[in-house]
Formats: sequence, C-alpha cells, structure tokens
Amino acid sequence: MKAVSSALVGLLLVVAIVGSSAVYIVDQREQALLFQLGEVVEVKTSPGLYFKVPFIQNVRFFDSRILTMDSEEPERFITSEKKNVLVDLFVKWRIVDVKQYYISVQGDEMLARVRLAQTINSSIRDEFGNRTVHDVVSGERDRIMEIMRQKANADAGKIGVEVVDVRLKRVDLPQEVSESVYRRMEAERKRVANELRSTGAAEAEKIRADADRQHEVILAEAYRDAQKTMGEGDAQATAIYAEAFQKDAKFYEFYRSMDAYKKSFRNKDDILVVEPNSEFFRYLKNPADHKK
Repeated sequence: MKAVSSALVGLLLVVAIVGSSAVYIVDQREQALLFQLGEVVEVKTSPGLYFKVPFIQNVRFFDSRILTMDSEEPERFITSEKKNVLVDLFVKWRIVDVKQYYISVQGDEMLARVRLAQTINSSIRDEFGNRTVHDVVSGERDRIMEIMRQKANADAGKIGVEVVDVRLKRVDLPQEVSESVYRRMEAERKRVANELRSTGAAEAEKIRADADRQHEVILAEAYRDAQKTMGEGDAQATAIYAEAFQKDAKFYEFYRSMDAYKKSFRNKDDILVVEPNSEFFRYLKNPADHKK
C-alpha cells in the first residue's frame, strides 16, 4: 500500500513538473519569444497565459517598457567654429519588433545600447559640425534634438527598436574655451552699451538743440510782439499828444515844461548847468505865462 502511495505521489510530482513547464505567463510589461529547438516559432506581445511543449519549446522574455540610456560622462564635440563643447544627453527607447531585436543583437540590451550610442554620437557630430556654439546652446537646440531623434530612430528600426526621444541635458564649453567666450561676450556687451550711450548722447544733443531753437524762436516772437505793442502804444500816445496840442497849445507847452522840471530836479543832488535867463526857466520865473 505504501509502495502504491509513493508511486502515486511520484506520478503527481512528474505531472506537476510537466504541467508547469507546459505553461508560461506574459506580463503586461513584457514581450515573449517562443523557441523550438533554437528557432523562433512564435511572438507573444499581449499579456496572458500561454502553453508550450515541455522540454522542446522554451520562452525568452523582453521588457516592452520605455527604457533610458543616459550618458555616464559628457562627451566632447566640435562646432562649425572649431570650438569644443561638452554634451550630456539621454535617450528614451523601447523594443517594438522583438523578433528583429533578437535577430540583430541577440536580444542583448547592452549591444542595443552600444548601437544606439554610436548612431546618436554620429548624429551629434554631423549637427554640431554645421552649427555655431550659440546654435547648439540655445538657438536651434530643439531642432537639433528632433533631427537626432529622427536619424537615430531610422537606424534603430533596423534592430527592432524605436527611439522615443533624445534630450540634451547640458551643453557646456570646456574651461579653457569658456573664459575666452566670456571675455568675447563681455566685449560685445560693452560695445553694445557704448553704442547705446553714444546714440542716447546724440539724441540728447538733438533734443537740446531743438529746445534751444524753440527758445530763441519764442523769445524773438515775444520781442516782436512787445515791440509791436509798444509801437502801437507810442502811436496812440503821439496821437493823443497831438490832439491835446491842437486844442490848447499853451497848456500843452506848460505841461511839458512841468514834466521836464520834474525829471530834471528829481533829487536834491541833481545839478543843471544852464543860463539863469534861459527859456528853460520861463515858467519858474513867471508861472502865469502859461495863460498867455
């Protein structure tokens, strides 16, 4: 009885082993290749439970998620100005044709990374060699990344891989180049500043000259208007004097003499040298003469 039980347990164990080797599970994050005697017979890209022939067929799994290839150290490239730049980047990629991926690189992720790195480096050399430092740092950075992604993706398709994105994390100048570039940038900024100052000084001189011209014009016009007003006033005064002279010549003569006395003897210290019997003192000697 014990021998029968042991045989049954052994049979069940063999069945369990065979049964477990006859099924396999593909996770939603994976793709699988089914091999039979070393040849690929089926590709599984959908998650689920699948069956295989034990001991004859075997399965190999591959990651279907987006993978990252990050450069360990910045690499040196040359721009169109023959300037060295240090470039630090990363690449996002994934397996889209797992069978082609296995045939091309034996399903080895390291081999795939080496192939991608070579393609990316070649693209960077081509693009940076046709552009200036300014272009690769900021001017055309987005365009450069897109061109590199397209070129890398075209080559990566040959090994069953898709390049999702290429990003330049940092583009720096080597220390020996940075100092000369900074000095040139400083000189350029000073030149622009001096140009702006000279332009401002010229504009200021222009504004001052225009203000001075307007000042002279305003003064001239004011003087002209004042002289015109004074002339009109003098003309009116002369007309009034003439009219008064015509009405009473003796009174007009007396009034003018009084005005002359007033202006001549304004202060006690005023001295007037004339003959005592001069006509100028006519009304002082005989005030009644104004009635004649």
